[in-house]
Amino acid sequence: MASRPARPAHTVRTVALTALLLAVGTACGGQDGAPTAEVAQQSPARDRIGTLSIHTAQGPRACTASVVHSPRRNLLVTAAHCVQTRRIGLLDGLVFTPGYRNGSTPYGTWPVQAITVDPRWAAGDDPEYDVAFVTVGPVDGRQVEDAVGGNPLGTGQGFGLSVSVTGYPNESDEPITCAVRTREQSATQERFDCGGYTDGTSGSPWVATDGTVVGVIGGYQEGGETPGTSYSITFDQRVDALYRTATT
Repeated sequence: MASRPARPAHTVRTVALTALLLAVGTACGGQDGAPTAEVAQQSPARDRIGTLSIHTAQGPRACTASVVHSPRRNLLVTAAHCVQTRRIGLLDGLVFTPGYRNGSTPYGTWPVQAITVDPRWAAGDDPEYDVAFVTVGPVDGRQVEDAVGGNPLGTGQGFGLSVSVTGYPNESDEPITCAVRTREQSATQERFDCGGYTDGTSGSPWVATDGTVVGVIGGYQEGGETPGTSYSITFDQRVDALYRTATT
């Protein structure tokens, strides 16, 4: 597994990128008996979460990403299908805007420099490896973690965890959030039930009560295609190994 530098933006690929952006992201609505996400109130912890978009903070949205603690203080976690697919390759011109809200960019916009995915995702979009680590460049001499902090990565914690999931639907200028409990989908995939996680929320971090990120919307069905249910690959040795590659 090796980090691949993100290519510079190319105008000629705008149509292809737009088509992919319309396709990525989880599609979740309400479900009988399940809660529905609410607008997320601003907080320093939620400001570690932001939008991935093309060229600028106001450009076409791809997904949601969040800052995770790393030695170089420049790392995000998101879903792999948000940043690379076998059909399109790497998305060009991605930028990360933490704490984005109603057009405001309180911490600036951070250019994506490199993307790390598992070779099994790169070769065949294997849903068992639908997670990516994204390296962003400094802004005004500061790394992104210096600006907003970063959540530790949590692996090997099992199922049945209480988590909050915050993300950015494409149709909204404010993030949404839901407090839920994770459930086992399979030995290597997990889920939660809450409505409102529409396109753009793929990559949204599942933050446990101890502040660790234990999942991101992605994996099975690229995060979910039935109303009210979202998925993540289980954060286990696969994610730990990919993180080590991204930070080496």
